[in-house]
Amino acid sequence: MATLHELVTPDSIRLDVRAADWHDAMRTVGEVLVSAGISDDSYTESMIHNVEEHGPYIVVSPGFAFAHARANDDVHHTGMAWIRLAEPVEFGHESNDPVTLIASLAAMNSSSHIAATQQLATLMADPTKRTALATAATPEQFHAALM
Repeated sequence: MATLHELVTPDSIRLDVRAADWHDAMRTVGEVLVSAGISDDSYTESMIHNVEEHGPYIVVSPGFAFAHARANDDVHHTGMAWIRLAEPVEFGHESNDPVTLIASLAAMNSSSHIAATQQLATLMADPTKRTALATAATPEQFHAALM
């Protein structure tokens, strides 16, 4: 089982990203997945469609969204991308908006998805880790906080 630290590289992290709205933020995190060779543009569109169809269920804790979709032929290997927004965006979640941090997972299978989800829950419940992610000055520092 890969760890979060192994699923993402500093090249898959963008800090202080500007986004006009949640659609823009989701497109940006999807572009990071695509540029890393993890998935195709169609996977990004699937992530956005999920939120349009099911609502902001991906906003799983205050200020944090976990973007994902069902993998088809548009996921090349399991991996993650992270973006931290310069200004928060609203997804429409009653209690966890606004969002400043988005992790996007493209998983080849459900066991990889479940393992990553469990690790994310542990990470986001740790106030020290949350602070490290919020204050990292570089993608390398952000990546180190995922350990």
